[in-house]
Amino acid sequence: MNKFVSAAEANRNFSKLLKDAKDGLEVIVTSHGEPVVSIKRIEKPQNAVSDEAWKAFLEELGKMPARNAGRWTREELYEDDSE
Repeated sequence: MNKFVSAAEANRNFSKLLKDAKDGLEVIVTSHGEPVVSIKRIEKPQNAVSDEAWKAFLEELGKMPARNAGRWTREELYEDDSE
């Protein structure tokens, strides 16, 4: 389902339009009556990591001991290996 709004209205009510888009409505912004842009929800890619898997990963990571990697110089951090 689409909702058409003028650029001026979009400017005044942007937060509400973002909520509408998040709720599944496609918002078409017009300028002088002509469609210019659409605002719509971005669907999660099917290969995205699930929230549960991400939480489990972070939990396991939190159990790992911190390791001392020593000190680095600024030059070592920004060395260019592309040569």
